[in-house]
Amino acid sequence: MFDAEVVKNQIIEWIADYFQNSGSPEIKAIIGISGGKDSSVAAALCVEALGKDRVLGVLIPQGEQFDIDVAYELCETLDIAYVEVNIKESVQALYNEISGAGLELNDVATFNTPARLRMAVLYAVSGIIGGRVANTGNFSEDWVGYSTKFGDSAGDFSPLTDLTVTEVKTVGKALGLAPKFIDKTPIDGLSGKTDEDNLGFTYEVLDRYIREGVCEDEKVKERIDRLHRMNQHKRDPMPGFRL
Repeated sequence: MFDAEVVKNQIIEWIADYFQNSGSPEIKAIIGISGGKDSSVAAALCVEALGKDRVLGVLIPQGEQFDIDVAYELCETLDIAYVEVNIKESVQALYNEISGAGLELNDVATFNTPARLRMAVLYAVSGIIGGRVANTGNFSEDWVGYSTKFGDSAGDFSPLTDLTVTEVKTVGKALGLAPKFIDKTPIDGLSGKTDEDNLGFTYEVLDRYIREGVCEDEKVKERIDRLHRMNQHKRDPMPGFRL
């Protein structure tokens, strides 16, 4: 049975050990803050492990972000410093250059490019202040490939990588985070749809299938299995020819 208190403490110790062996004792954790459960829980864990002065939040809206107030509130709640970098003009400039090269943008490009630019921002900030970028992905999303390769799937350390969405939420509660940071409906920020709308099933159904092997809807089971197979390349290390 999953014990959120035990796992919370294990992750905090793991983060502390990672940073202890990661160079300067003052090096900071760099976390993209959306106000959603994953970035909220990851940030809170880093504060517990390193102290608030060694955690920097980075807010990266693309133009107007209707729920950015939750991200602000999280930073205030955790009492961490943050910076805000809006990527709207950078994304549009890149799209213009691609179109100018004679290529027609499609959904794959327009969905994944902002995530990759956000990661570029995180690494730019990391390079400026000398930090380590947190990957805030969870096991459920990784299982079905609901992430952008070299975008939100990148990072230097990944504290939630082995936790399902359900487990991330219970750890968030163990950390004492308010429900608004744990239970906010996840939205992709691009299409206006929720994650579960895009996936075609709920995280509750997915998590039960992952942990118990039970999925009562055969069509949903087939879709989960298909997504898992199709996105294996996101989970595997990059293949490389070796002499």
